[in-house]
Amino acid sequence: MPMLDRVRNIKAKLPKISRAGKKGRAPQDYLVALDVGTEFVKALIGRVIGNEVEIIGVGRAHQSLADMQAGAIADIAAVVANCDQALAAAEAQAGVSARTAVLGIAGELVKGTTSVVRFTRKNPSSELSIDEMGRIIELVQERAETKARQQLAWELGGKDVEVRLVNSALVRIDIDGYKVTNPVGFQGRDIVVEMYTAFAPMIHIGALERTATELDLELLAVAAEPFAVSRSVVGDDPNTSVSAVLMDVGGGTTDIAVVNEGGVEGTKMFGIGGRAFTHAIERQLDIDFADAEALKVGLSSGASAKQEAVEKALDKTLNVWINGVELALAEFDKLDHLPHRLLLCGGGSSLQMLVERLEGPEWYKALPFTKKPLVQHIRPDEVVGITDTTGDASDYTYITAMGLLRVGMDTINSGAVPSETSVKDRVNKVLRT
Repeated sequence: MPMLDRVRNIKAKLPKISRAGKKGRAPQDYLVALDVGTEFVKALIGRVIGNEVEIIGVGRAHQSLADMQAGAIADIAAVVANCDQALAAAEAQAGVSARTAVLGIAGELVKGTTSVVRFTRKNPSSELSIDEMGRIIELVQERAETKARQQLAWELGGKDVEVRLVNSALVRIDIDGYKVTNPVGFQGRDIVVEMYTAFAPMIHIGALERTATELDLELLAVAAEPFAVSRSVVGDDPNTSVSAVLMDVGGGTTDIAVVNEGGVEGTKMFGIGGRAFTHAIERQLDIDFADAEALKVGLSSGASAKQEAVEKALDKTLNVWINGVELALAEFDKLDHLPHRLLLCGGGSSLQMLVERLEGPEWYKALPFTKKPLVQHIRPDEVVGITDTTGDASDYTYITAMGLLRVGMDTINSGAVPSETSVKDRVNKVLRT
């Protein structure tokens, strides 16, 4: 049976929500978040209530070794089947079959940076309008796209790569040296805009779009996963002072976001995750991958009978991993200092030896930390605006998927009627269109 027919047959068993809505409710009342990870696909179904999302369905499916490569889809048909399995479980629990979806994108070729652009206005006595801000934002995005294309071309040996903007967020706006949260209506000559943008290669975005199509989902947004994690901890408060280094250690990649006083300073990714640690055990002990994974999990739980051999196998790969963290954080050279809170999520962060390396006394000393980093895992109950009513999204391995729900809620709310939105909401709408 063709994949799409099989997916539709599964979904036909559940009460569907039509695109026109069900019982007067808009389709956007329900959201699907698909965290397509290297090791697992995680599906969450959330009910949107104002500025909150209640998780009402949770599903998870394991990915085979050949399905993903360094955080990106390598076999679309296999990934669709895994997503279908996770989504069917979430739908069965939720009792609905939602259609509006947010998918996460990761991998070393996803480029997220914060750009600072300065503008001098010809008529400083005129008031800034939302249209003028829109033009400024578009110019910043165009410059950031050019930079992302150049960086990817350099990394790929001169090959020109088509990219697409996946996320934007205002970090700061200054007018004549004064920081403002609502620029519209101000007069001034010199405007400084600091904005986070994330771009991804079209080949990766196209694979996600095809996956959504095969699953009969309406793709609301594609989000860079470290950006989604940052949204999960920052929330909507314009006066938030959250500062932290967020680290999502997945199966294939480690994704890092630096948040400074509520603004996303940038995101970095490198291709070492949980599977690299498993492969290290596999090679060192000359065993198959499944046995190596069991030994790694047993080590984290303190139940491994070969603890010394496993720790020795992991030691070299952990050294390479911590060097990757150092290199990634060293690129945030515009900050006077790095936040001292390190917040972890993702299945790869379950490895206790990894946490101990981050808590160690040496690796961070060459970086601009003002004191020794405090390492913690992000708890689901700390995610702003997301509540789990099922009890199944119970640990830090679901944080990225919860962040994708947050991005979906932000996207839906940015499309509200203009008279019901703040100026900041309307600027954010410009960022998302």
